[in-house]
Amino acid sequence: MDWLQAAKDRQDELIQELQELVQIDSVLDEETATAEVPFGDGPLQALEWLLAKGQKEGLSTKNIDNYAGHIEMGVGEDLLGILCHVDVVPIGDEADWTYPPFSGTVADGKVYARGAIDDKGPTIAAWMAMKLVKDAGIPLEKRVRMIIGTDEETGFRCVDHYFKKEEMPTIGFAPDADFPLINAEKGIAELVFSQHQTGDAAKEQLLLFNAGKRPNMVPDFAKAVLQHVSASVEQNFRTFLSKNQLEGSLLLEGSRYIITIKGKAAHAMEPEKGVNAAVYLAKFLQQLLTTEASKQFVDFIADVFYQDHYGHQLDLQFEDVMSGPTTLNPGVVSYDVQRGSSLIISMRYAVTYPFDEKITAAQRLAAEKGFSLDIQDDSKPHYVSEDDPFIQTLAAIYRRQTGDTTTPLLSTGGGTYARVMKKGVAFGMLFPGEPDVAHRADEFVVVENLVKAAAIYAEAIAELAGKK
Repeated sequence: MDWLQAAKDRQDELIQELQELVQIDSVLDEETATAEVPFGDGPLQALEWLLAKGQKEGLSTKNIDNYAGHIEMGVGEDLLGILCHVDVVPIGDEADWTYPPFSGTVADGKVYARGAIDDKGPTIAAWMAMKLVKDAGIPLEKRVRMIIGTDEETGFRCVDHYFKKEEMPTIGFAPDADFPLINAEKGIAELVFSQHQTGDAAKEQLLLFNAGKRPNMVPDFAKAVLQHVSASVEQNFRTFLSKNQLEGSLLLEGSRYIITIKGKAAHAMEPEKGVNAAVYLAKFLQQLLTTEASKQFVDFIADVFYQDHYGHQLDLQFEDVMSGPTTLNPGVVSYDVQRGSSLIISMRYAVTYPFDEKITAAQRLAAEKGFSLDIQDDSKPHYVSEDDPFIQTLAAIYRRQTGDTTTPLLSTGGGTYARVMKKGVAFGMLFPGEPDVAHRADEFVVVENLVKAAAIYAEAIAELAGKK
């Protein structure tokens, strides 16, 4: 079966369905979230849209309490899972987008939209693969189930709930990362640093500081409100922006200065690819502020995180061969002179990371700097040996379809649904050499690669679930 040609023949259908899905704003919406609609209207609408597609194809579908759902085909005791998600991260500043972020605009051979590559594009490629196998009449001896989550970006509550009620796949993959495949996923911990002291609003120079919306995104905007600083702050700020090639603003309102810095968003698994506005604003303020609570706060951020994504100052650095270095992203940073401050850090740590030992050391070092450290969440690392026959089969399919025989198997700092499976891996759909634009402005998926991924997933389904 020429799966690539079959996918090419349905390219227009692929694009049309992806446009329909990305036009649904499926960011977590706390305002419309209820017990019946746990993540808000948008994520549920995206789930229902995809389940309706499955019903139209005559396949078995199920909605699990509006948390997650599945589309299933085939027969047999064993279950091949394809785990996808239809929720997306916030768009950031819409002014940074060339095309409206929920438009699905096609330009230069790409579809532009929030979710185009994370994870609606790969989801639609996998959905097309299921249809290609079904329409080709390939007899299946396993059930094939696309499991659709709606809370991947904010904590996996969707699949946690799903697997309390539904069976675990025998084997499975998540089309939510890179090709050839990822058999090692770093642990993901949310660390919360809280400053021990608050300040006197009448005396402290820093009154407010805010940056970031999600721990898993590099903040692209930071804002601070100051008082009791000299007028030279204006010239110093212009010099700082110029030196660091940054954009920002400074406004005097009465006796207070309002300062903003614009950074560059990126995925928290690769913080070095972004420009953390919170860290740069703290670095500027470090040379300006002198009052105790204010200076302690900005000193901590600048000393620990400026030009260091690996946690050396807190002895959190560590790397191994199978998963690479541990990274830290200050994703949500806040300070209120009267209420206190906190930093929520997304730490992506290596498979063999000595977690308890490292965290204990970091707590001691943070305390010396006037901060406590608590673990808000911790998703342990996930690893499947590359010698496993399941891994070898997927790798061989990728290499047959692409002719790429040299790119090695990979590890990631990102967290995919693969980690919730007993035997699961991340399988595409970012191809070697492609820029990773997930969580950034102007997120896109290349149409040619969307088609190619659909062919790879179709062969994977046929090979793993088809009758031998």
